[in-house]
Amino acid sequence: MIEILFGESEAASMQAAKCKQIYISSNDGPTACFGAGKRKAPEKKDSRWIEGSSTEVICLGFMLDIGDIQKEITGSYRKNLILSLYSQNQWDDEDDYETELEEMFEHYTSDLSRLQEYLEEGEPVRIWYSDAPYSRCGFYQICQLLLKYQAEVHVVKLPKYVVREDCIISYANWGEVAAEEFAGFLSYEKILTEDELRMYVQNWTDLASENAPLRSVINGKLMSVPEDFYDFLIWKHLSDKPRKEARVIGDILGTSMLGVGDWWYAKRIQGYIDRGDILVVEDSENTYARVIRRVI
Repeated sequence: MIEILFGESEAASMQAAKCKQIYISSNDGPTACFGAGKRKAPEKKDSRWIEGSSTEVICLGFMLDIGDIQKEITGSYRKNLILSLYSQNQWDDEDDYETELEEMFEHYTSDLSRLQEYLEEGEPVRIWYSDAPYSRCGFYQICQLLLKYQAEVHVVKLPKYVVREDCIISYANWGEVAAEEFAGFLSYEKILTEDELRMYVQNWTDLASENAPLRSVINGKLMSVPEDFYDFLIWKHLSDKPRKEARVIGDILGTSMLGVGDWWYAKRIQGYIDRGDILVVEDSENTYARVIRRVI
């Protein structure tokens, strides 16, 4: 089974979940142990590994909730957009970091090519998506490709929360799920019909026609929204009292649970700095380390 995910972190966790090496669970996540024989089963209740190989994992982290979606997703526009978002949080070794970002994008494009090869061979696929905007967009977009083939399409949508023993756990996206916990969500798996595929393709066609600068999930529906849609969260956590930019963004992520990455808020904050609406009190080579405040 070919696993399709739409984020770097979640794809890495899935690779661990399908790895043929032995794994043990730790507080910091799965730790690889090299050895012969079968993998040791996770000790957590309701945890187990997913059958298969880590090579069967496809990562399509194109961030299609942001920017122009009429342009080719493997083209220079999408590449430059992703690089500009991620490169906001750089430390000293900028040359190496930029190279890593370019390699990451090339990995997405090569994974897309690998997916097409699997589909041509008739391999079944399983899509892991959530209500995080980047994930829903990725899901709708890839349905266009899947409709051209006769492959069986399975989907697993991340529930808003799960009940585990005496607690309730909420998730914003698959990146918050540990590798050994993925298999526990297979009870949510379903097979898509061709009519459902066509419906999602039409949804994506409509969004591409609108081609807004941003897409968000509102009351369960993926919709085109203006670029400043999330900006109220910045003003909620930023006043005339100086605060580190990383703390402002961290508070937004910790309270909103919208599945929007820190890089988006950093981009919007920079825009308001350029406009003069936010003042940099203490500057830093790393933008997240800057101290900022609202201009009253």
